[in-house]
Amino acid sequence: MSGFEQLHPALQHHIVNSFGWRELRPFQDAVIPQILDGQHLIVLAPTAGGKTEAAFFPTLSRILTEGWTGLSVLYICPIKALLNNLDVRLQRYCELLGRRSTLWHGDISATAKKRIVREPPDCLLTTPESLEVMLVSRNVDERALFSNLQVVIIDEIHAFAGDDRGWHLLSVLERISRLAGREIQRIGLSATVGNPETLVDWLAGSCQRKRGVFLPPATAGVGKADVKLDYVGSLHNAAVVISRLHRGEKRLVFVDSRARSEQLATDLRALGVTTFVTHSSLSAEQRLQAEEAFASRDDCVIVATSVLELGVDVGNLDRVIQIDSPSTVSSFLQRMGRTGRRSGGIRNCLFLATKEESCLQAAALIDLWREGYVEPIVPPPQPWHILAQQLMALALQEGGIGRTEWFRWIRGVQAFGNMASDEVEGLVQHMLQAGILWDDDGLLWLGKEGEDTFGRRNFMELFSVFTSPPLFAVLHGRQELGYVDETSFLGRQEGPRILLLGGRAWLVNHIDWQRKRAYVEATELKGRTRWKGQGAGLGYRLSQSILRVLTDGEDREFWSSRAKDQIRAERTEFSWLDPESTVAIVGTDGRLTWWNFAGIQANATLANEFARFITCRIDHDSFSLTFASSLPFMDFQHAWDQLRQKPAEDLRPSVDEQAIEGLKFSECLPVTMAQAMLAARRQDFDGIRSVLALKLRGVTQTEDQS
Repeated sequence: MSGFEQLHPALQHHIVNSFGWRELRPFQDAVIPQILDGQHLIVLAPTAGGKTEAAFFPTLSRILTEGWTGLSVLYICPIKALLNNLDVRLQRYCELLGRRSTLWHGDISATAKKRIVREPPDCLLTTPESLEVMLVSRNVDERALFSNLQVVIIDEIHAFAGDDRGWHLLSVLERISRLAGREIQRIGLSATVGNPETLVDWLAGSCQRKRGVFLPPATAGVGKADVKLDYVGSLHNAAVVISRLHRGEKRLVFVDSRARSEQLATDLRALGVTTFVTHSSLSAEQRLQAEEAFASRDDCVIVATSVLELGVDVGNLDRVIQIDSPSTVSSFLQRMGRTGRRSGGIRNCLFLATKEESCLQAAALIDLWREGYVEPIVPPPQPWHILAQQLMALALQEGGIGRTEWFRWIRGVQAFGNMASDEVEGLVQHMLQAGILWDDDGLLWLGKEGEDTFGRRNFMELFSVFTSPPLFAVLHGRQELGYVDETSFLGRQEGPRILLLGGRAWLVNHIDWQRKRAYVEATELKGRTRWKGQGAGLGYRLSQSILRVLTDGEDREFWSSRAKDQIRAERTEFSWLDPESTVAIVGTDGRLTWWNFAGIQANATLANEFARFITCRIDHDSFSLTFASSLPFMDFQHAWDQLRQKPAEDLRPSVDEQAIEGLKFSECLPVTMAQAMLAARRQDFDGIRSVLALKLRGVTQTEDQS
């Protein structure tokens, strides 16, 4: 019996007659039995491959077959735009079967929300933050609202799992499960996950039902993809290329910053191209207008930042064009997956590199993709601040929570269950001493300091928690230069802090931890090799792939002639690199740079550990460590030999105490706990072990080489 035949007859009827589908896609049909069986699942399929229907149709079938009433299904998305995009589709599916689906997020009116509470729909589309608000609101009887809940579907689950918002989501689900009095089936949907087996354990936590991963059958695979890399040298040149290629087609162009997206859109319009633009600095209304106008047009371009990386529907795309390169294969797959939806179409992506370093990065990223590599999703370790937030939220939800009871609500969350009980109690004690909590005969309430700090706007400060990635905007005056990873600033720093961005050196004048901004001015930094790690910082695998591109001497068929020329020039300049060893190059001024291509996290740790042996400022990026003072190779080698004797697990990155200010709910944590947490999140033991296991080679730079 096929999966389709196991669906409720009424749903079968509408799939064929109302939707006009002759059959489901093979992977949609194949996943039906597991969902009907109530299993916890991670369902993987290409972007726009029909994941929503794969999860929602068998869930609808269960509603009908098992006679569920009241709010039975939660459909959770990471962004409101995606919810809005899905709302019409899910409403139609439900209405055809005499059921209801509706939307709840921050833009929905109070009147509509009251109606939902009074007459709960069968399916509610929402965000984790909105669920949290429902749990603590005095206007919502949370026990009644969630008493019939059976299934939760989490779209774009990779967008949650890789940061603290995922821990928050799981905490909320644990609390809702307790209110419902049953284990709720959890289904996660994604196009790009490198470690789905690990992710399903993260999702299911302490749940007892079967859990599994569903990979689409080979017949539902992604097929061929047309990927090309060209080097154009500037953003204006990129605009010229876009204006001349693929005329008559609908093109989505991804750019790495809001300022560059506006600049590119301006250049395209000047070249006569119908162009729309969307990014996070535009209002929701402006973005929606641009996306709707683009979706209804042909022969046009929409220029976007990562806001269009998730599966918001902008119609059938002909082309995706990537300016420079994203920092992960996962992000690339999300973007390329927007194409190839038309019958007979194939996925495609044209990389247009505007900078020398981004040409190399794009080439290395494509190599990783061709090898079948996708980054594993690593939930951030030791989320103590999320535990503190959940304790406060539970105190609000329950009108005071027992000191011996509160942890039972959320201990099923994997990270919390692994925490030592004495450390958990130490966190509670610290919050009591700080006045954030108040203990009334074993009943915990928010204290005066907690209400003053988090009670603004009816406690919205407590719930608008985990929506920003750990990236800092770098600004020169009012001009946005781009973004860098927060690891650029976490380490303690003696002397000036220098960033390299856009091929220039910038002196950091001020770091605004709360607003995630760094203010810089141009500087001349002598003695540095020109090409360095750029932007947000790269992981070990991509950094190593860049090293391979620089050293293997082979051209790729997907490189244009201009890309080949550029990469050959880079190989000539870096001819002293060696894939079998790390290289310490001593410049003509005596300053040393250790090229290891270990990635941003490993190098943050290595820089801190070398500072124990070498007393000068040490700058680091994804590819190297640079020592600010003159340093003989033998002195470096001696420190390197000592460092190699230590287990990688004993090496620690430094954490600037000011960095804690940028951590939400840092007031709730003892300083030592916050520092240990931030340090744990910056470690890459595999990268450290790999580069320290290699040989060390010394090179002295001559005047000719410089």
